[in-house]
Amino acid sequence: MGLNIRFTRLKIVEQIAIVLFFAVVIPMTISGIIINNINQQSVRLQLKEAATLIANMVSDEVDVFEASASNELNQIVMTLDYFNNDSAKQNYLNKIQKNSDIYKKIFIINSEDEFSKIYNECINHQETALKAMLKDGRYLIAIFDINVLREQIFSPLKDDKRQINILTYDGKIITSHNYNEKLYQQSITQLPRKLVDEDAVVFGKIKNQPFVYLKKEKPKVLVVVNTPHDLTKKTIDYGRTKIILSVLIASLTVLFIVGLYTYYLYINIRQLFKAIIAISKGNYRRRIRLLSSVFTPYEIIFLSFEFNRMVKQINKSYSKLKKTNKELKELNEFRSNMIDTVSHELRTPLTSIQGYTSRLLRQDIEIDKETQQKSLKVIKKQAERLKRMIEDLLVIPDIEDSRLNVIMDTISIPEVIDDAILLVKNSSSKVIVNNVSKEISQIYADRDRFEQVVINLIENAVKYGIDDTDITINAYEEENRVIIEVNNKYPLISREKLKTLFDKFTRIDDKTTRTTRGTGLGLFIVKGLVEAMGGEVRLYSTEEEGFTVKVFLDKANQE
Repeated sequence: MGLNIRFTRLKIVEQIAIVLFFAVVIPMTISGIIINNINQQSVRLQLKEAATLIANMVSDEVDVFEASASNELNQIVMTLDYFNNDSAKQNYLNKIQKNSDIYKKIFIINSEDEFSKIYNECINHQETALKAMLKDGRYLIAIFDINVLREQIFSPLKDDKRQINILTYDGKIITSHNYNEKLYQQSITQLPRKLVDEDAVVFGKIKNQPFVYLKKEKPKVLVVVNTPHDLTKKTIDYGRTKIILSVLIASLTVLFIVGLYTYYLYINIRQLFKAIIAISKGNYRRRIRLLSSVFTPYEIIFLSFEFNRMVKQINKSYSKLKKTNKELKELNEFRSNMIDTVSHELRTPLTSIQGYTSRLLRQDIEIDKETQQKSLKVIKKQAERLKRMIEDLLVIPDIEDSRLNVIMDTISIPEVIDDAILLVKNSSSKVIVNNVSKEISQIYADRDRFEQVVINLIENAVKYGIDDTDITINAYEEENRVIIEVNNKYPLISREKLKTLFDKFTRIDDKTTRTTRGTGLGLFIVKGLVEAMGGEVRLYSTEEEGFTVKVFLDKANQE
């Protein structure tokens, strides 16, 4: 014995009280979660963007310093070309060094290896060096005080609390801003093993304390921006001001829920009014469609249920009768078309078979063998035609119910088309031109069904083609499909008429102008068979080309 649990619907007043409770408690809870999430996400995003921006700014300042210093060295090199001996050149360099606040030392060396040694020594002595090549292959070396470099690069960032380090590739510090040994070691140990060139990259294991590095190729230095814990804490405290915004969102949520519920009730009540008006005007199919949920009041649910039950009883008989009349009408039309078409088309082959059979059975005359063979050939031909018409009729239900059985396999198109032409070529004096190349790709389809498609298309072309014109068969490839095309000469067919040719018992010529035999099922069956094999059929009609049917089928897998 099962439990019979019935849900008791609440009254409107009770539901409003519950809604207000959930509209206050739930939004406030959600607001707390949103506030915390917004604060954390905002901090992370701002810190990452700021650190990335500073890394790019320092990189640009390094480029400016390097470009400016290199430009001055190149000017000095050009001036040195006017001196004839090394003594004069050195005197000139000594004068520049004496009068300059930038260069600690400026001199000429013989090789680039010497510059590497000098550069490494400069790093150890809080200095840096640049070089410029002379015309004779030697190098002009300028040594700068690291304080000059620091002043020029970090002057825009005096008030920033982040630690900024400019390093060599092997980890030696060239210069730094707000240096802190603990923070420096923390960032160095977390640097990725493989660094990306010329792009600021965020790294680090602590989400709220991002580190950024930027690897430069010219000059070969590494810019590392470290975010200290104190700055992170300050930024988080600043983000807490967003609590006000979250509280405001929570308040608006309360108003929104109450307003939504009120609107919800209004929609349901309005549905009741619309249904009553519709019934009063004789529309017995109209039902009340409520937005039903646990919030829908009991009174409205009860009223809509009783109203719909009343309408259902009135409309049930009417709908059933209407449906039965429609089915009978469709069945009657189908039966009429079937009887008219089939009786007309079956009468001719049966009459021929009956006539030639009676002739062969006559005992009062003697029939020679040649006449017997001709008569038997006619009987055989008419029997095959009768068989094809019966097969067409039998395949219709399978096509309509989408239960057509196909056995897919790899098929040679030229072979099937040759067999199809042999079956129909003697039924007309029209010439069938087969342009299908033996090299055309194979398709993946049901061989018997595909042959039936080709036979129907050729027979259709033979029936309706203009006298003394050729019927052409072409095939070509397009991406992963093969297109088989059957064309015959025929006057232009309107688009409206083309759209109906795939319907059952539809022919190009009507009953008053009909000059050809046929059931009007050819293209309907072609479409059904092709689609069952995963293909597509299209019809075309132009004054120049005549009537064309194109069949699109998938290529077989080519390994």
